[in-house]
Amino acid sequence: MIITRFAPSPTGTLHIGGVRTALFNYLHAKQNDGKFLIRIEDTDQDRSKLEYEENILNGLAKLGMIPDEIPIRQSERHQIYKDAAQKLIDSGHAYWCNCSKEMLDEMRKEQEAAGKKPMYDGRSRNLGLKQSENTVLRLATPEEGEITVNDLIRGEVRFQNSELDDLILLRSDGTPTYHLCNVVDDFEQNVTTVIRGEDHLSNTPRQMHIQQALGYNSLEYAHLPLVLGENKKRLSKRDAVTSLDEYLNLGYLPTSMINVLARLGWSKGDSEIFYMKDLLKDFRIQEVQKAAAIFNKTKLDWTNTNHLASLSDDEFIEKIRPFLDLKDISLESENDKKIILALRTSGQNLSEIANLIAPYFNDLDSYDTDAAKKFLYDSEEVLLFLQKKLSVVSDWNEANIAQILDDAKNNLGLSIPKVNQPIRIALTGNTKSPSLDLTLCLFGQDESLQRIEKAIQFIKSNN
Repeated sequence: MIITRFAPSPTGTLHIGGVRTALFNYLHAKQNDGKFLIRIEDTDQDRSKLEYEENILNGLAKLGMIPDEIPIRQSERHQIYKDAAQKLIDSGHAYWCNCSKEMLDEMRKEQEAAGKKPMYDGRSRNLGLKQSENTVLRLATPEEGEITVNDLIRGEVRFQNSELDDLILLRSDGTPTYHLCNVVDDFEQNVTTVIRGEDHLSNTPRQMHIQQALGYNSLEYAHLPLVLGENKKRLSKRDAVTSLDEYLNLGYLPTSMINVLARLGWSKGDSEIFYMKDLLKDFRIQEVQKAAAIFNKTKLDWTNTNHLASLSDDEFIEKIRPFLDLKDISLESENDKKIILALRTSGQNLSEIANLIAPYFNDLDSYDTDAAKKFLYDSEEVLLFLQKKLSVVSDWNEANIAQILDDAKNNLGLSIPKVNQPIRIALTGNTKSPSLDLTLCLFGQDESLQRIEKAIQFIKSNN
C-alpha cells in the first residue's frame, strides 16, 4: 500500500506552495488506494503555534483533503526520537562531538582558505567521547562511495558520500534535529513515498543514511519543482498574498484553487479545467516537470470564472451568500435573486461580484474616480437627455429602455460608450454591469431617475 504524508511546520498560515505539495501527496495516495497522512512538525517551540496548526488542517479540509489517520505532532514524540538515537549510538553509527562554535568557525575558515568545501571534518568521530552538556550527537556518515536517490520525477540523483558531513542528530540540550525526527516518523507512520519540494533534495541522501543506519526500509521520493511568483522569485509562506485563506476569503472557489495548483508543474494534453475527480483519474506524479512552476494570478482568475460558471443558479447563490451577508444584503424576494443572477458573471471572484452587486441594494455614496473622470464629468447633456426620455416611459421594460438608449445615441451623435457609460456610472458607481437596458430594468424607474439626478448634481458641483 502506498502511504504518503504532508508534514507542515505550524509557523505560519497554510500557503499555496504547501497546498500544492499536500495535493500531490493526496492524489498519489488516493489513486493508488493508499493512505494520505499529516504530520505536524512543531519542534520549533518558539515559532510553532496551535492557531497555525488549526489553520493548516482547516484549510486542507476546505479543499477536501482529509487525512486517513489522526495527525501526529513531533512535539509529543521526543522519547521515540531519543530511543532511535540510542540505537544509533549502540550500533556505532553515531558519536558524541564536543567541538565548540569557535572551533567549528576556525575549521571552516581554514577549509575555505584552502579552497575546500566548508563542512564538519569528523574530528571527534574516533575520540570515544561521552554525552555531556557540551556535546552533540552526530551521525557517522559513510566516508566513501556514493548514495543514489531514485526520484519519481528526476530519475537517479547521485551524491558522493565524501560531500556529506556528519550531521547533528541531537543538540547539546538533548533535543532531536529535523533529520532524525523526519526519518523516524516516516518509519513509524509506515510512509512509503515522500513527495516534497526540491529544496529538500539535498536533505534526502542524509536521511537515507539515517534510514540505513537504523535498518529501516528505503522509501520512494519525488521532489517537486518550486513554486515561483510572477516575479520569478520563490513564494514564501511569510508573504500574505500566498496564504490560502487570502484567496478563499476573496471568493476563489476551493475547486479553483485545486485546479490551479494541480497545474503548477503538471499538465494533461490541452485540458485546462480539472476537478478533484478528474485529477484522481488523470494525475501522475511521474509526469510532473522538473522546471520551476509559476503561480499566475491571471490564470487563477480565468480558472475561477470557469468554475463559477459551472455552478447552478442555486449553487451560485449559496456560494455568494456569505459575501453578501458582509454587506448586509439579504435576499428577500425573487427580484433580489434576479439581480444576483444577472450579475453572476460580472467579476472574477465572489468578493468582487458582491462589491458590484452592492449598489443595487445600498445607497450609492461615491463614483469610481477614474471612471468618473473618463466618462461622467462631460456627460451632463447625455444624462439630461436620458432623464427626460426615461421619465415618461409608461412600460418599464428592457425593449423600451433599449430603444431610448438607441435614440440617444442617434440624436446626440455619440458612440455607445459615450451614452451608456455615464448612466452606468450614475447607477452603479462604476463601468461594470450587465447590459444597460437590463441594469435600468433591475433598478426600476424611480430609483434609476433618482440616481441620474444625483449624478447630474455631482457633475454640476465639480464643474
